Amino acid sequence: MSGPLRIAVTVGDPAGIGPEVAGMALGSPDLDRSCLFEIVGPSGPVQPGHPTIKGAKAAFEALEAAASGLLEGRYAAVVTGPIHKARMREVGFHFPGQTEFFAQRSQTTDYTMCLTGGPLTVALVTAHVPYREVPENLSPRAILRTGLQLADFVALRTRQTERAGAPRIAVAGLNPHAGEEGLLGGEEVALIAPCVQQLNADGRAVFSGPWSPDTVFYRAAQGEFDGVVCMYHDQGLIPLKLFAFHEGVNVTLGLPFPRTSPDHGTAFEIAGQGKAHPGSMLAALNLAAELARKGQPKAL
Repeated sequence: MSGPLRIAVTVGDPAGIGPEVAGMALGSPDLDRSCLFEIVGPSGPVQPGHPTIKGAKAAFEALEAAASGLLEGRYAAVVTGPIHKARMREVGFHFPGQTEFFAQRSQTTDYTMCLTGGPLTVALVTAHVPYREVPENLSPRAILRTGLQLADFVALRTRQTERAGAPRIAVAGLNPHAGEEGLLGGEEVALIAPCVQQLNADGRAVFSGPWSPDTVFYRAAQGEFDGVVCMYHDQGLIPLKLFAFHEGVNVTLGLPFPRTSPDHGTAFEIAGQGKAHPGSMLAALNLAAELARKGQPKAL
């Protein structure tokens, strides 16, 4: 790819806040302008706050255009705006989310949903699955993949900072108080602790845990850890959004190209009213540019 790196931007559902936050972020003086950002996909008249099948189809077509451009080498990264999954399903989008869409289109099987913002970086062993299915989806392979991909992501972002040494990664438990040595659940003893030992044997980071989920995020926010491996979706997203609501970024680890997204939804209730905050989209654009310049972490 000659010239400045080009990054595809999809605005998501056109009736949501995606188009307006993208517009504000792309016009921000704080935007990383070392790359060229290009909005892809169809556009047209839409009533803010009122999602339609036509809008969902446009959002789907934008994702397909971005995926094609990435696989053909025309784009170095992609930033995706929020979609309305219920309407998307009606137009044939049979994925839990955009994370899974790009994994399928790039034929990637080992990928991880990660969020970063403020003092926290979290990676999810399980993502878009119901709570009742979380325990059955936890496996040594999933925990090891998440830990190693998070370690590589943290190392990539901190290798040019003043802090030396391997990344420090905490692994959260699944149960209250990390299971209380088996009294409140056995996953920590039987599954998670052995995985922490295996992760440390790899040598690319210093892993510790399983830690009690009710304290580990405070410790990470205070600087004790560079990242936290989380067992399920809200275990990681609740503290991330508490600490970095307007600057959190969703980044998919393991893809052959950088993919980032703001950490908020379509927010139809405020679309078109001038209330949307562009901070998360701006952070997603800047992180995509950073990762496009630095290159992807090594594959597992």
